[in-house]
Amino acid sequence: MKKILFICMLIVPFLGHSQDSSLGNWLLYFGNMKIKSDWNWHNEVQYRNYNAIGDLEQLLIRTGIGYNLTENNNNVLLGYGYILSQNYIDGTDDKVDVNEHRIYQQFITRQKIGIVGLQHRYRFEQRFVESDFKMRFRYFLSLTVPINNKEMIDHTVYFSAYNEIFLNTSGTIFDRDRLYGGFGYKLSNKVRLELGYMNQFFSKGGRDQINMITFINF
Repeated sequence: MKKILFICMLIVPFLGHSQDSSLGNWLLYFGNMKIKSDWNWHNEVQYRNYNAIGDLEQLLIRTGIGYNLTENNNNVLLGYGYILSQNYIDGTDDKVDVNEHRIYQQFITRQKIGIVGLQHRYRFEQRFVESDFKMRFRYFLSLTVPINNKEMIDHTVYFSAYNEIFLNTSGTIFDRDRLYGGFGYKLSNKVRLELGYMNQFFSKGGRDQINMITFINF
């Protein structure tokens, strides 16, 4: 299983070649550092492409400071994100840059049912998109199922899935929905690697992405 994941991660970046492809590729890094006993620093970078790689759709940089209400299970966080989107102009091969600054608040709660780990994340965003101001609510539900061990210990292969819905506070309420499934490998308590497939559903149409994700605790 480890060899399959590694080979897939090498091959996927070479599969797509044009903006016309409905399959994109997201390269994602998530980091988390413990500060003292109850505080943590979250950081992430997401490099999203229209195709496999080289045709930038969006660059997202996000960070935040969190506090554990209870050990390991309930966390509140205040954060900031910068997002650069490169949107194609209809009917052309030209792009326009859209800059967004985002403030967000979130609450994460975790639970376990048998060997299945569940995570609920509630996030509220205040979005400064160029000269516009928007607000949005997001609800994220994920599950993790270890495959070769009963617990998520070192060297565990696991299945991961999530669904996340985005709701605007004004205008069209439904923004999008993301459905994801993939497999991961936990090298240690500090590092996890994951490869999966995600579909985004919009009010009109949808889009598919391959996700290659690195999680690091330090």
